[in-house]
Amino acid sequence: MIPRRGFAYRIVPKGREGVMRRVLIIGNSGGGKSTLARRLGDKLGLPVIHLDVLFWKPGWVESDRDDYRTRVMAALQAPAWICDGQFPSTFHLRMPMSDTIVWIDQPRTLCLCRAIWRAVTYRDGGRPDMAEGCREKIDFAFYRYIWTFDRRVRPEVEAALAEHGAHARLFHLRNDREIAAFLAQA
Repeated sequence: MIPRRGFAYRIVPKGREGVMRRVLIIGNSGGGKSTLARRLGDKLGLPVIHLDVLFWKPGWVESDRDDYRTRVMAALQAPAWICDGQFPSTFHLRMPMSDTIVWIDQPRTLCLCRAIWRAVTYRDGGRPDMAEGCREKIDFAFYRYIWTFDRRVRPEVEAALAEHGAHARLFHLRNDREIAAFLAQA
């Protein structure tokens, strides 16, 4: 189990300390995954893959499961990338290819507030990290997902990290200060 307090990271084998070419950013919605992905991509000069862009079709229509997996695998064939998005159904594809995994683990109240703020802020236009034709909206099912993330999704994340991500350097970031510190040292 991953500790819940303090800036945490997993030690990797000697010689891989500075390698950050395939970075996976996961965590609850509204926690700051896409913002960190964009900033880290700019800093490291790496392309950013937003899984929401690959998954959603206009009008919030979900992609076919096999089609989505094919698009994810095609995107991950690049030699270097930053990939942001939760989507546990593809952890087994993404985690083994990652040299660095960043788990943004912000408090659910903050995540919920940010998701609501995002819906209000972007209601008239699309976000740069979202598929075209998916306008922000007030969505109580989505907010319920955020609120129950720790109880329902956290065990899945921890199991996937143990099974598919043990080789990678893991940064478990729990607040904006830790995210800023991670970005500064990247």
